[in-house]
Amino acid sequence: MTLGRRISQGAGVSAEASPVEHEDRWTLNLRGMSVTKISVDFRLVLALDSDWEVALEAPANLSHGTAHANPSVLLNPESQDVAAALTLFGAKVLSAVAFKSGTLRLVFDTGHHLTCSSDPSFEAWQVTGPAGWRFASLPGGDIAVWSGSGASES
Repeated sequence: MTLGRRISQGAGVSAEASPVEHEDRWTLNLRGMSVTKISVDFRLVLALDSDWEVALEAPANLSHGTAHANPSVLLNPESQDVAAALTLFGAKVLSAVAFKSGTLRLVFDTGHHLTCSSDPSFEAWQVTGPAGWRFASLPGGDIAVWSGSGASES
């Protein structure tokens, strides 16, 4: 998939606006963006500022505070058992990381942590954004990344 626009410093977007690839993960550029809409069908979808969207198709863990003090709640989009995710409405993203193992981890200013691991049979999650950016967890644990310049598997 090739799109005509690319994110670059010369286009008036800072270097921090582009996702950054590391050896084992991608740091996504979602910091400071708010959850502006939550929708549910067979997926749990969090719409963020600046046309970014996080779509979870596999079960995900939502926790608050430290894992030792507070157990996580399992969100299951397939059965629409995601009511606990409503607490994320209006929350701002502090950190968003797509691990090359296929796990997605978001941390919010409310103290909530959302983690979705890869699934052995299907794409567990995707994150899409402007300029053709798309991250998808591949079956079995890997990620695919698309940008305005094309696709690559990490």
